[in-house]
Amino acid sequence: MSKLRAAVIGAGYFGRLHASKLAVHPDVELVAVADPDATRAQSVARDAGCRAVGGLGELVGSIDIASVAVPTELHHAVARPLIEAGVHVLIEKPIARTLEQADDLVRLAAERGAVLAVGHQERFNPAYVALRAEPGQALFIEAERLTAFRGRGTDVDIVLDLMIHDLDLVLSLVGAEPVQVSACGFSVFTDALDIANARLDFANGCVANVSASRISQSPVRKMRVFQADSYLSADLQAARLRCLRRSPDAPGGVVVQEHAYDGADALAVEIDAFVGSVRTRRTPPVDGEAGRRALKLALEIGSLVRARLDRLFPRDAVSAA
Repeated sequence: MSKLRAAVIGAGYFGRLHASKLAVHPDVELVAVADPDATRAQSVARDAGCRAVGGLGELVGSIDIASVAVPTELHHAVARPLIEAGVHVLIEKPIARTLEQADDLVRLAAERGAVLAVGHQERFNPAYVALRAEPGQALFIEAERLTAFRGRGTDVDIVLDLMIHDLDLVLSLVGAEPVQVSACGFSVFTDALDIANARLDFANGCVANVSASRISQSPVRKMRVFQADSYLSADLQAARLRCLRRSPDAPGGVVVQEHAYDGADALAVEIDAFVGSVRTRRTPPVDGEAGRRALKLALEIGSLVRARLDRLFPRDAVSAA
């Protein structure tokens, strides 16, 4: 079976990571890295062992798959002509900047028979995969994602930058969209939201509390799930899962199990799943519809936060928009 010809669009931080994974995938031939910044494109292409190009015009017709790792504002403009040409696309999260753009990409991919996957990488974190495989129904979910301020990703607010990861995980875990959403947040270092918290209420009674900050001193990526007779704690940063289950025969009435997944590479697994979906023409684990659901919820939370700030601090509302 011939290899899939691939390109990476965007030679920034994530583009470099995608290029490094695609370059060593056994079913892929990395053809090129595209970026309008020639120096950056050449640097990534040199390390990945492929050529550097300036734009999409040099790629359409010569590639089968593409990783789109450009700023969020450009996702739709870059992905659309690729999908229209029948190229299978993996887009870094969020799928697009607006729901209208997301809907357009999902519709076009269906029309062209193209695989559209969205880079919600945490879905492939082995700690989350193991947590999701545990039996039982979530009663309460607590997700916390904190990072130090790094400047990168500030083209969008904290909800679209970081919280959207956990929104996708919660939606996948519960298997439904919330019936009620409340949220708060604030701007600290940027003109966009830097801290946010959301409460999600689901029709089955499950409640999720999701927090995100990009001005923390130490990175934290954790998810805790409380179920009848059990408690699951996933450290997504360290790829570890701790399970506590009630057992009348155990000392203290609780059995504790800990699992470590050392050497995990969620991005490599994500890209392999994308390549597998293209090969088999099966729906990818995180398809365009899943990306749209996460985006819809993220945009709703961002809107709620900004409306709250506008009510409380009308003079500062513009800086938080």
